[in-house]
Amino acid sequence: MSNLNVSIKNKSLPSIDVSNESLVPKSLLISFILVTCCFALWGFANDITNPMVAAFQKIFLTSATEATWVQVAFYGGYGLMAFPAAFFIRKYSYKAGLLMGLGLYAAGGLLFVPASYIGDFYPFLIAYFILTSGLSFLETSANPYILSMGPAATATRRLNLAQAFNPIGSLLGMYTASQFILAKMDVRDRATRETLSATEFEAVKSADLAVLSYPYVVIGVVIVLMFILIALVKMPSGKDASAGDSSLKEIFGRLLRTPRYVEGVIAQIFYVGAQIMCWTYIIHYGTEVFMAQGMREADAQIESQNYNIVAMIIFCVSRFICTFLLKYIAPGTLLMCLAAGGILLSLGTITLGGIYGMYCLVGISACMSLMFPTIYGIALTGIKGDDAKFAAAGLIAAIVGGTFLPMLQASVIDNWSFQMLSATQASFALPLLCFVIIAAYGYRVVNVHRNEFD
Repeated sequence: MSNLNVSIKNKSLPSIDVSNESLVPKSLLISFILVTCCFALWGFANDITNPMVAAFQKIFLTSATEATWVQVAFYGGYGLMAFPAAFFIRKYSYKAGLLMGLGLYAAGGLLFVPASYIGDFYPFLIAYFILTSGLSFLETSANPYILSMGPAATATRRLNLAQAFNPIGSLLGMYTASQFILAKMDVRDRATRETLSATEFEAVKSADLAVLSYPYVVIGVVIVLMFILIALVKMPSGKDASAGDSSLKEIFGRLLRTPRYVEGVIAQIFYVGAQIMCWTYIIHYGTEVFMAQGMREADAQIESQNYNIVAMIIFCVSRFICTFLLKYIAPGTLLMCLAAGGILLSLGTITLGGIYGMYCLVGISACMSLMFPTIYGIALTGIKGDDAKFAAAGLIAAIVGGTFLPMLQASVIDNWSFQMLSATQASFALPLLCFVIIAAYGYRVVNVHRNEFD
């Protein structure tokens, strides 16, 4: 998940700095490059994993609800470890936080080896949880670390540059899932697998788990190399000299008395839930659509992931467009408009079905593109020092929305019994509800919290 530390004054972004101050001092260039690589690395992990819900469902013959424990374990690591990461960074340094994050990330990836050997579902959940505990440390550390690597006047531009590499990792993760996992798994569909003998089924399952695990093991090795490189290279510690000036009770008390921040965390929970639901269950939606056109299940899943890649490309392009629009449109207003677009496209996904419903589902990514950083920036406006460190951790902890909301959607898919809509179509009522809540936050920013930006 990429974050953007946006400053808002009188409901508009400040003009871009055009001074002669350097973006990154030459002495910190190598450090900047190394930390920026981490943005791509966690983007890869996020977006190779979303299609794995459908993959595990097929491999272990589970229900959609059971397979969605992948997302619970994955985003649960984010949610539970954000505040421990903030405590760790407060006590030690940003570099120490990065190393802790990389160590956990590598451990999680390499644990796919014993998990594959055991051949059970739950060891994979443990591996995912450890991996994403590392991602939580990385995200909590890397964003403020990048901000500290140079003049304050160019901090936002510096962070924007680093964040540009996050979608590159995401696209690579999606491509890897499509071409090196889904395309290489056994082509037999669920119905055929259910007819196999125990010995045949175990052989197919073992082969598929080896295919699924290989990219995670490779990225685990890459992360080990990155850990060694960052550990050996002399880098600024990034330790905050002001840490400890306020007690935790005072910090959390001030944050809880800031309605714009509290509501922002709630909005962020529902945004992340919407994003994960749309990018996870596009595989289920597309598989249903393309199998109705005569495709085999395996081919339908691959084609669905290709549409997911298109959705990510649209997401990336839309982010640049929306960033440009922020020069002319207040962040709260733009957030409200994007959420309204998400509502309309969710309705199309639910009611149209077929290929046109699929187009609507892909189009939702254009509306989601700037929601996370916009909510992040609005919620953090005016919060400084240690308060900002823990406030940022709260917004990263909001990624926990990626656990229970996809589980609810899976429950709808498994239990829907009305014939007027397919279960998969009906399940997208949950992202629709999320966009309504986000639109309400945008409305309150514009009409209720306006005075807080003065």
